[in-house]
Amino acid sequence: MEISKYCLLLLVASSLYYIVCSTTVSHDGRALVIDGQRRVIFSGSIHYPRSTPEMWPDLIRKSKEGGLDAIETYVFWNGHEPRRREVVYNFEGNYDLIRFLKEVQNAGLYAILRIGPYVCAEWNYGGLPVWLYKIPGMQTRTDNQPWKDEMQNFTTLIVDKVKEERLLATQGGPIILLQIENEYGNGDIEIHYGEAGPRYINWCANMAESLVSDVPWIMCQQSDAPQPMINTCNGFSGCDAFTPNNGNSPKIWTENWTGWFKNWGSPDPHRPVEEVAFQVARFFQSNGTIQNYYMYHGGTNFGRTSGGPYIVTSYDYDAPLDEYGNIRQPKWGHLKELHASVKLMEKALTYGEVVEDHLGNGLTITKFSGDGIVPGCFLSNQNSTVDATISFQGTKYFLPAWSVSILPDCKKEVYNTAKVKTQTSIMVKKKDNAGDQSKDLRWSWKPERLHDSAKGFGNSFTVNKLLEQKTTTVDASDYLWYTTNKGEELMLPLHLLLKTTFEAPLGSEPVVVDLLGLGKGEAWVNGNSLGRFWPNITANPDGCKQCDYRGNFQANKCQTACGEASQRWYHVPRSFLKRGEPNTLTLFEEAGGDPNQVNFQTVTVGTACTSAGEGDVLSLSCQGGRTISSVDFATFGEPDGTCGAYVSGGCGSDEAVVILKNACLGRDSCSIKISDKIGTSCAKLASPRKLVVQVTCS
Repeated sequence: MEISKYCLLLLVASSLYYIVCSTTVSHDGRALVIDGQRRVIFSGSIHYPRSTPEMWPDLIRKSKEGGLDAIETYVFWNGHEPRRREVVYNFEGNYDLIRFLKEVQNAGLYAILRIGPYVCAEWNYGGLPVWLYKIPGMQTRTDNQPWKDEMQNFTTLIVDKVKEERLLATQGGPIILLQIENEYGNGDIEIHYGEAGPRYINWCANMAESLVSDVPWIMCQQSDAPQPMINTCNGFSGCDAFTPNNGNSPKIWTENWTGWFKNWGSPDPHRPVEEVAFQVARFFQSNGTIQNYYMYHGGTNFGRTSGGPYIVTSYDYDAPLDEYGNIRQPKWGHLKELHASVKLMEKALTYGEVVEDHLGNGLTITKFSGDGIVPGCFLSNQNSTVDATISFQGTKYFLPAWSVSILPDCKKEVYNTAKVKTQTSIMVKKKDNAGDQSKDLRWSWKPERLHDSAKGFGNSFTVNKLLEQKTTTVDASDYLWYTTNKGEELMLPLHLLLKTTFEAPLGSEPVVVDLLGLGKGEAWVNGNSLGRFWPNITANPDGCKQCDYRGNFQANKCQTACGEASQRWYHVPRSFLKRGEPNTLTLFEEAGGDPNQVNFQTVTVGTACTSAGEGDVLSLSCQGGRTISSVDFATFGEPDGTCGAYVSGGCGSDEAVVILKNACLGRDSCSIKISDKIGTSCAKLASPRKLVVQVTCS
């Protein structure tokens, strides 16, 4: 599969720049091979339509700073081809896939392009255009000629576009992996599709390979993926035990779910970073070499064409970068340290021989070593309740329950998945400096009576039955308007609140609008859809209990916001706003809500907490131009309470407070090394001593 640069130089001597920058991509049963070297790859999902082009560079930069090597995205068919075989397809705005890939390239990262074109992704119809269902004889995702014609047409369109822009790695671009189909093997193919299912998968593989043969193709969740497709694993866990169906395929985790999506009427789901890190470390301990976080930035379901009817507008996903693009701590920082630790043993992981020693009770020592290679070791405790101490090569190592320690030289522990040392950030929403803007918003509104019917049907049409929504509106609207046979309109409680104007909040922090008090509908700012709103539906009051990261994770294991509005805050990207002039907010309200509580706020770090032991470096940071305005708490030991609500405990240190104030006040970030000179009043505490700090950002 590799391409000889020497041969290309002879054949394409006029394209010297391309030849110099081209990258060879192949694979063996151990790893992806890039320019002849086996590589460990950390990747993260960012879906370009769930953010804005103006956000992309910052999101990608923060991903790279977090230790990622690659950005992964699906391709969203119904966004690019909303109407069949248009002369000009939609690659504008947040559907500008080529611009997104070039931003990835500009940042010096690789790209993984999952074309599908069925994507699932909690996206309307899994990304399939609704017009497909109006084609005679259409059966999607099977050995059906109308489906294969349309799928091949769109897949070819995408491949041709990335080739034209020289975005494949072998052309000097960032794309190192491509995906065809998506999670087709999740269910029983024989039950759903009979013999047509395997025929279809083989057709997909042959079609994909005919379009691109010098960059590998993957099929996720496809245990019978035909060669040369690489089958991959998805899930919260279990990918450590996954084995590809071919000995020449590396072990790839395409979707490590960093959180979960949220439904209307459900609490906020969270996945603790200790559990995410544990599963990632176990994956690499078990010969995995390519891992992708789904999602690294979840984003927002802008517009009514995404998210599906049961998914809230936010697609935050508890990802390392939150819905608005802020760094979520400690998840982002703890995973960054994990990436750096694993990278220290990249050579051993990809070239070394593996020896495992199972000690019983869930304890395992795994060593990667070889001639001329610095060895690397993992010590894992898979017991979900019992801590342990392991003796290894004359040294004792403490392993909390459900944790993995990483020893890049098989001597010193540089990382443990359960020992979080990075800061915790508590995000707050703040009103503009002008005060409570909701008191200044003046609304104009009127009842909405629809006079135009679904696009393509003229001003009116007559039928003697209720219509099927999907095929009638072709996904252009969520609404159908009926009149009686007497010509009278059915007066449903639909209202357009025509609009209000507001000033954009000052600064550069992300902006949100609070829609609490409204009923159900859709919102726009300056003509840009913010998505569906339904703040008067509340989350189930049951289910929010104390979260324990230990043990295999499920979507409902760690939840917050029980009994609260499913969603009240809606992202308003800064690029939607105009500075120094009025902005327009328009609300389509179908349930008769009250807009008087609506107001705009910004999202930022309010409180930051961290801890560090003697000899460690303690680091703190704010975001969005905010600076550390006060040192609220500093103690050695284990204080009572949690970040944002520490009350007592440990040994308070006046010396530490003074040093922290001198180093941190008025700055957006600071770092100090903890020495025995900090906290001499706490000298009687037994070692090792840990300093716990809380500061305010404003």
